[in-house]
Amino acid sequence: QLQLVESGGDLVQPGGSLRLSCAASGFTSDYRAIGWFRQAPGKEREGVVCISTNDGSTYYADSVKGRFTISRDNAKKTVYLQMNSLKPEDTAVYYCAASRAPFTTIQAMFVPVIFGSWGQGTQVTVSS
Repeated sequence: QLQLVESGGDLVQPGGSLRLSCAASGFTSDYRAIGWFRQAPGKEREGVVCISTNDGSTYYADSVKGRFTISRDNAKKTVYLQMNSLKPEDTAVYYCAASRAPFTTIQAMFVPVIFGSWGQGTQVTVSS
C-alpha cells in the first residue's frame, strides 16, 4: 500500500513562490509516475505536472510551463513542486498522486482517473 503525504501549502502574495513536497512510503516501486494535480472551488481537478519515477521525464500543463518545476529525491522518496511567479488563479488544493500507467500513456492523457493513489492535499492560496 502506497501512502502519499503533501506539505508546503501556504498563503502567498501574487508573484511569490512556494515549494510543495510529496513524501511517499510503502510499495513505491510499483508506480511509474508521480503527478501533481490541483482543484479550485467549483472546478474539476486538473493535472499540473508529472514525473517519471524511472528516468525523470516530465510533463507540464501549458498553464504552468515556465513557472513550475517538478523534481525528485529518490533517496528520500520525495517529489517536489517549485512554484514561482504565482498568480491568483493558481489558488487551489494541490494533490500528489501515483500512477502505474506507462509514462507515454500519462503524457497522452494526464487525467486523475489513471492515478490510483492520492495524498490528502495541501492548500495554496495566492492573494494580496
